[in-house]
Amino acid sequence: MSRAVDPITRSVVEHRLTSITREMSEAMLRTSFSQILNSSRDFSIGITDTTGRLVAQADNIPVHVGALPWATRAIEERFKDIVPGDVFLSNDPAYGGSHLPDLTAFVPVFAGERRLFWTVVRAHQSDIGGSTHGAYNPGARDIWTEGLRVPPIRLYEAGRHRDDLLDLLALNTRNGRDFRGDLAAMVGSAHLGERRIEKLLEDFGADIVLGAIEDFFDAAERRTRAIVADWKDGVFEGEAFLDDDGHGRENIRIHAKVTKRGSDVEVDLTGSDPQSTAFVNSSHANAQSACTMAFAFLIDPDVPKNDGATRPLSVKLKEGTIVWAEQDRPVTMCTSHPSTEIVEAVVKALSQSCPDRAMGGWGRRFRIAIKGQDPRNGRDFIWHMFHARPGGGASIAGDGWSSIGDAESVGGLKFGSVEFAEVRFPLHFRRHEYRPDSGGKGRYRGGLGVALDLEVQTAKPALANTAGDGVRHGSFGILGGEDGQPHVYKLLSEGHEPRVLRTKEVGIVVQPGDVFEVRSGGGGGWGPPEERSPAAHAEDEVLGFVTKGAK
Repeated sequence: MSRAVDPITRSVVEHRLTSITREMSEAMLRTSFSQILNSSRDFSIGITDTTGRLVAQADNIPVHVGALPWATRAIEERFKDIVPGDVFLSNDPAYGGSHLPDLTAFVPVFAGERRLFWTVVRAHQSDIGGSTHGAYNPGARDIWTEGLRVPPIRLYEAGRHRDDLLDLLALNTRNGRDFRGDLAAMVGSAHLGERRIEKLLEDFGADIVLGAIEDFFDAAERRTRAIVADWKDGVFEGEAFLDDDGHGRENIRIHAKVTKRGSDVEVDLTGSDPQSTAFVNSSHANAQSACTMAFAFLIDPDVPKNDGATRPLSVKLKEGTIVWAEQDRPVTMCTSHPSTEIVEAVVKALSQSCPDRAMGGWGRRFRIAIKGQDPRNGRDFIWHMFHARPGGGASIAGDGWSSIGDAESVGGLKFGSVEFAEVRFPLHFRRHEYRPDSGGKGRYRGGLGVALDLEVQTAKPALANTAGDGVRHGSFGILGGEDGQPHVYKLLSEGHEPRVLRTKEVGIVVQPGDVFEVRSGGGGGWGPPEERSPAAHAEDEVLGFVTKGAK
């Protein structure tokens, strides 16, 4: 039974738990092997209780964290004999996973005989098997083609490592060394969180800690409801479109009907288009997370994003639609698309209820993965492009951030050091700078995308695939603001006409010396462009953000 807790103790417990997630995040950053984690930071950290309620999180990737409660509940349902020293693993979308590259490690935390918490680490693997390198397969027509499915499994039994399971997992990836190293970092970070929570329980006692958690859940709910109660009541609609699915289907619609009554918000996505044969479908947990993410963007930034803050929100989904595909469908693109489009549709709908809180669209994701051999050491490599990040959307607070990245990560994914990438991979960044005129015009301008010219310096031909969206539909403008410019990606080969890259291609042959010419999209504008101050526009011209004479 939890006990009443004074406000100071409650605050100390709350901030201790948040600091634990941040320390876990630092441990992941410093100990993981692959560049996608130790440079681009494509991982997330959370603490949940045994019912799956989110207690605390680090500032990592929102679309990851919003799905963790569903994944935790899947572990709870599968295993009834959990003991200290156990470690569980899963990535399957049918069990609270988002997509197969996002492997999740769970460590239970005990206070004596009582199991109270989970420390959870979700991290995107550089490869998870399947028929193409780098985890994304634009040609996939079922989930088995995408990679290794891991339902909830017990990787450690009472502290004893299951070498047979690890061997099975690592053998089914293309870079077993990095996979083993990254998984060790995940488990180590989760154990670090376990030790820190045990110390917290020792310092305050389990009942005080549990009481404090209930109190700060209730406080977050009260603050959120007070915010939502000020919004306009009504039924509002918004929609967004995927460019295509890579298999000939275009302009796939995500539709949000949002009902706001009092301090409650219901998001209904059941009117969205049917599921696809391609990998742009969403899993259930991922769609739930995208709705949570959109809602969180519209409440005050200092409201703790825990279970209490999401209590006013409910979500309706329909299986067989693009936002909740059947279990055999491919879903690898879902954390980017349709996550971004779900956020867009919800924000557009709620802009009619709380216009001063709505923001222009953030850039969509368009990635490239290159597989080849490094001539400097003869080693095979897989490189994921996290550079040339798109621009963020503008808001009532001002212009959007330039090159901040995609909507589903809101800055949590980093593009990393150019110099570091050139040292580790046979690549040369000829150019990496802001792309003028790419942000949507408005009273406040959308953030700029990036102009990147990337030379591939392999000695033998390499292979690339692409996965993304946003060459047809730029980031949306809001409240009279204009859309940002869409992406334009090309492959330049000596003696050949430039080849415009599609957002969903596999098996692209890259010759030594070829150059990827990347022009990433900008964020959406906020408010009518004619309301932008002349001084702000003049400064944009001086800084080169817009070309002189552009209106």
